[in-house]
Amino acid sequence: MKIGIVTGGGDCPGLNAVIRAVAKAATKRGWETLGIIGSFQGLLPPQNYRVLDYKALDGLLVRGGTILGTANRGIFSVKTGHGQTRQLPESLLAETRRGMETLGLSALVAVGGDGTLTIAHQMHQFGIPIVGVPKTIDNDLAATAVTFGFDSAVACATDALDRLHTTAESHGRVMVLEVMGRYAGWIAICAGIAGGADVILIPEIPFRYESICAAIAERERIGKHFTLVTVAEGARPVGGDYVSAGGDTAQREARLGGIGAVVASEIEKRTGKETRVVVLGHLQRGGSPTNMDRVLCTLFGAKAVDLIAQGRFGEMVTHTGTSVESVPLSEAVSRLRTVPPDGAFVQAARALGISLGD
Repeated sequence: MKIGIVTGGGDCPGLNAVIRAVAKAATKRGWETLGIIGSFQGLLPPQNYRVLDYKALDGLLVRGGTILGTANRGIFSVKTGHGQTRQLPESLLAETRRGMETLGLSALVAVGGDGTLTIAHQMHQFGIPIVGVPKTIDNDLAATAVTFGFDSAVACATDALDRLHTTAESHGRVMVLEVMGRYAGWIAICAGIAGGADVILIPEIPFRYESICAAIAERERIGKHFTLVTVAEGARPVGGDYVSAGGDTAQREARLGGIGAVVASEIEKRTGKETRVVVLGHLQRGGSPTNMDRVLCTLFGAKAVDLIAQGRFGEMVTHTGTSVESVPLSEAVSRLRTVPPDGAFVQAARALGISLGD
């Protein structure tokens, strides 16, 4: 038995830990594992791969990024614009299957987010034996309670807020921190609550500048001459559109980013308060995974091998909140998991007096 593993989409802490878990669990069954280099592209001629033996797995549990490389654009891209989906050509899927046959692979483990798992679903529909593992710092897959990479990203953003707090207070400034998350506000609201933000702006709740400035004015009134604002990259004002750092093309999704600078400029103009903006960007994707992510990655990797052993292809590993199970890939990519506007996180933020900008 020989299986392959690919990592797709954006990198994040924990990918290597999943690779390690899959390879170790497969070895325990007497299987061989090949790591496909450069995501799905590595399955096409000339195939690019490496054998994942014990020597290759040394140090992977704590190592960030992915030793296999990854891609979120190119001929295998299925997400375009603001989350639209395209169908991969049958000729490409057939060539992918021939590549697996050439390598002698009985099954494939695809590790990634919405885009990668959509590719995996299309491959399954074509008859390719594949299982999925959910990965995204955005935590926006509805079929799982949590994705690995999210906890590490929140830890990074929380640390940034801790550091910004002291400089904001020292100078009496407004500090705006822009975090990732695409169309979901999980990183922003979790890090904002954990880091003591005074204003949190998320895509699920369109904001008004009047409300933000009113919150800043109220803090001034009670003697708090600084304000921390956390804004998700997909946040929008009421009636406004997304701010994109790069245009959408036929080969990739729109690249969100830049809303932090827009918000900071408007705050300074309206309040007269000196305002600075910090964009965390890819810092949230780098570094070692947190202990929670390491455990989650290990659970997910072991479960993926178990699904292959049972012949349960076309499924994705999922965490229910209490156990690790699986769901059909079709369910995994059918909708995004966003922050409920009236859910526990938003209610807690409001109870603490945090402004959501509405």
